[in-house]
Amino acid sequence: MVTLHFVPYTEIEQLSSVGRIRKLLNVAKQNKIVLLQGRLKREEETELIKTTMEEINKEFRGIELAVINPTQASFDGFAKVKNSLMSFVLGDRQGLTIIGPANVVKAISKNPDKIELFTSKNDVKKRRG
Repeated sequence: MVTLHFVPYTEIEQLSSVGRIRKLLNVAKQNKIVLLQGRLKREEETELIKTTMEEINKEFRGIELAVINPTQASFDGFAKVKNSLMSFVLGDRQGLTIIGPANVVKAISKNPDKIELFTSKNDVKKRRG
């Protein structure tokens, strides 16, 4: 079973960069695919990948990451001005970030028309205890 966990931007905006990364990584470590409203800053994305690499072990094999962001190239005239104003007002709330644990998400493919999330059977065995 695939579980999606939606995280509204308001849930992370007051956190520090480390807090944001920790929160998102902890959800992914629960074998849930994170759908984050908006996006992280580039430095935070880099730190998320670095932190993930440091925490890889037998139970946690890493993450797949994709950011979907409306580009101004597809806009013209007034639409471009409107999008620039929205970006200024909303900041990092535009777009969508997908973070999936590597043992659940095999690949994320995106193009201008669609996004495809390829999953595999969850090979994580439940522990009895």
